[in-house]
Amino acid sequence: MAGPLAGLRILDLTSVLMGPFATQILGDLGAEVTKIEPPEGDPVRHLGPWRHPGMSACFLHVNRNKRSVVLDLKKPEDRASVLALAAQTEVFVTNVRPAAMARLRLSYEEVAAVHPGIIYVALVGYGQDGPYADRAAYDDMIQAVCAIPSLIAQVGDGVPRYVPLAIVDRIVGQAAATAILAAFVHKQRTGRGQYVEVPMFETMAPYVLAEHLSGHTYVPPIGEPGYLRLLASSRQAYATRDGHVCTIVYTDKQWRSFFQLIGQPERCSTDPRLADIASRTRHISDLYADVAAALKNETTAYWLEALARADIPVMPLHTLHSIQNDPHLKAVNFFREVEHPTEGRMVELAPIGRWSDSPPDAPSPAPTLGQHTAEILGAVSGCAVLAP
Repeated sequence: MAGPLAGLRILDLTSVLMGPFATQILGDLGAEVTKIEPPEGDPVRHLGPWRHPGMSACFLHVNRNKRSVVLDLKKPEDRASVLALAAQTEVFVTNVRPAAMARLRLSYEEVAAVHPGIIYVALVGYGQDGPYADRAAYDDMIQAVCAIPSLIAQVGDGVPRYVPLAIVDRIVGQAAATAILAAFVHKQRTGRGQYVEVPMFETMAPYVLAEHLSGHTYVPPIGEPGYLRLLASSRQAYATRDGHVCTIVYTDKQWRSFFQLIGQPERCSTDPRLADIASRTRHISDLYADVAAALKNETTAYWLEALARADIPVMPLHTLHSIQNDPHLKAVNFFREVEHPTEGRMVELAPIGRWSDSPPDAPSPAPTLGQHTAEILGAVSGCAVLAP
């Protein structure tokens, strides 16, 4: 079955992770994504590990369901090829800084001149009306300016560390996919394309501040910033007799069940810190310390069974090795072994979600560099066919 976005054509001038993740989401949903790469290829092709140079593991996981065309945008004839492709495309996506796109003469105004109805999406580090507009932006830099390492230092050993994930690229990539779909719906209703700017800083800041602005939400402030539950130093994976277990005791019912489980049923009626959610939040670090002390007394297997039986959320603490054997992920066929035409047998991560009609799919593996150059440019009238 065709995906829900079948027929939507996207010209993808993005590289590394944020933009390619956004366009892969749309490709999984059936959009026709044409990836424009420089002669040296997307830098992520060369990260390694790889079986063959230019086809790194990371590249394989964010570039399926795309076709690759090699163009040198500094060459007039290749710029003309991009414009010819844009004239037949609904969405034009780039994460090249706007000033550089202007130098390449591929700004929104210049692309819209050949296709007035184009949806032109610019993924930028910082909104172009602010003083950071021209600064380079990487995941670590956005984490820093959004105070994430400071939060980690506050709950840890005082060292401001980055989250060991490309978390900003993933979140902003998802936001970009949402923005593209919203602009496409708008065009279907009105017939009008538009310029859409998706800034990393402004997209990511609410993920931090919606909880942590806290008392500074009000004017004047009525308390300090910081959500106490998330900043509790004892909020962590809990040590058991033989390992770790992850649980959260949150609701009135869960706290009653927990203290009954550990043989202290009277605690919820005698301890004023447990009176309600506001009281618990004020004292949450101490209460989580009590949870930690109790969990040390039994094994991980015991707590996984006992807490689940008490209807208290609980999960095992995976490693990068053990998650690959998770029984739930296996049951939903999340890790799928597929045969890549050039890279051989590989693990593919399943598209997101379950649909009763028009489900997402991943029929097309990540392309080799320039794999579709001749095919695509040869089909566009007036484009010179360039060698990959």
